[in-house]
Amino acid sequence: MQRRHFLQAFGAAGWIAATGRVAAHSFSADPFTLGVASGSPSADGFVLWTRLMAAPGGEPLPDLPIEVRWELALDQGFRRMVQSGSTLAEPAYAHSVHVEVRGIGVRGAVARYWYRFQTGGAISPIGRTNTMAPRDSAAPLRLALTSCQHWEHGYFAAHRHLAADDLDLVVFVGDYIYEHGIGQNRPRLHNSPACHTLADYRARYAQYHSDPDLQAAHAAVPWIVTWDDHEVENDYANDLSNSLRGTLFLARRAVAYRAYWEHMPLPRAMLPVGPMMRIYQRYQWGALATLHMVDARQYRDHQACMGGNGGSAIVHIPTCAERLDPQRSLLGWTQERWLADGLKRHDQAGHWQLIGQQSMMAEARYATPRAASPAALEHVWNDSWDGYPAARGRLLRQAQALRHGNVVTLGGDIHASYVTDLKPDFNDPKSPVVATEFVGTSITSRSWPQARTEQLMRDNPHLKFGKSDARGYTRIALTPRSVTTTFNVLDDATRSDAAISTAAVWVVETGKAGAVRA
Repeated sequence: MQRRHFLQAFGAAGWIAATGRVAAHSFSADPFTLGVASGSPSADGFVLWTRLMAAPGGEPLPDLPIEVRWELALDQGFRRMVQSGSTLAEPAYAHSVHVEVRGIGVRGAVARYWYRFQTGGAISPIGRTNTMAPRDSAAPLRLALTSCQHWEHGYFAAHRHLAADDLDLVVFVGDYIYEHGIGQNRPRLHNSPACHTLADYRARYAQYHSDPDLQAAHAAVPWIVTWDDHEVENDYANDLSNSLRGTLFLARRAVAYRAYWEHMPLPRAMLPVGPMMRIYQRYQWGALATLHMVDARQYRDHQACMGGNGGSAIVHIPTCAERLDPQRSLLGWTQERWLADGLKRHDQAGHWQLIGQQSMMAEARYATPRAASPAALEHVWNDSWDGYPAARGRLLRQAQALRHGNVVTLGGDIHASYVTDLKPDFNDPKSPVVATEFVGTSITSRSWPQARTEQLMRDNPHLKFGKSDARGYTRIALTPRSVTTTFNVLDDATRSDAAISTAAVWVVETGKAGAVRA
């Protein structure tokens, strides 16, 4: 077997046991140019991440594991050490490092730490991270909801402001990279044509990670992540995309998932096996909140009424009977049961249940092209939950059946900020509001004009707020009594020095589904 294939099959530990070889490498240039990150936090630990990379035009890294030392301390000067150790940056995984720290945490409090990496005489930037709140803690939670950071659509100034905020978590709900090729007349350009191979995706992630503002956001706070479509291909569903289907598409999905894991602070247990990767996961913030982070791409049924083709479309409701099939699922039946069970088990007084998912969950009906009256609202987008209304109805009826409720969904994908009331049946005026939805705008990715959003809200009264003309990040603060959501927006995402301001603040009180404007 070739050395690379041996490493992929048996890992660095197997290679070292068989050969005794680890690269003793010294670096003439900084190998930590992609920064550091932490994520996947629990009450007693987290994952620390970095990736070694040769400097542009410099000597390439050896095709051998490279030893990397890591340190974790209670202070930025690393005088009060907590843990330290060594790990291997393996060539099979692009010399990425995933250190799983466990067995730490201060009883009854959220513990903050500083960390860094060292190898071959080089020292990484210092990152700051924290655990989740301990099981019995009612400590407040401050998180940022982010998504959709198209490199070519602007600069990551939103991340610069996020990094300066006082936060406990970042919840990223998809489109970390865009797989597209090189555009024209953009503020900045992608580094290669469209991504198809493992090398393509690795290079694209490296480009995004090179951004100093994104690096600052990763180094400031732990991230909890899921993906949407552009981490593989636009609007893909399960094994079908715009350009490929079946085994051909799954081969592309396999390398895309591999590169995703390599560049995220995720544990070894999430390492993909071919085109399969279990990323949906549950995270607990003490006694205050549970975050159910879901995957709405890998297991879904294909988009309805596409004639067997991939991609998405605005479909005509009266002529798209397939959309109403009760067997259709956006999450897949296994994940649906996992989510339903989690909602039931964590249904407690004063306890918030957050569902981190990719798109807007509320129904959004559009007028026909030739009519603008409410009676002509006969179109929906089949890539969102509107393409899977039976699955949405099942989930919202489960929320309705909870004794204490307090379900809040967090979405992205559509490059706009929204606040919505969620109902089991949007066609029944008497259907109750059973959950609240906050959709965060994009970091950079463009949206449609604000006038179209205003019309959408007039046509769909359960959409209580919408803003599509600004990029930014959404700050969400939770206490036992309320969830306060602040929509922070940039004045111009095409400028790296863009200023930020507050567009709106909305509040949900415990036991009362539906948000009110503060």
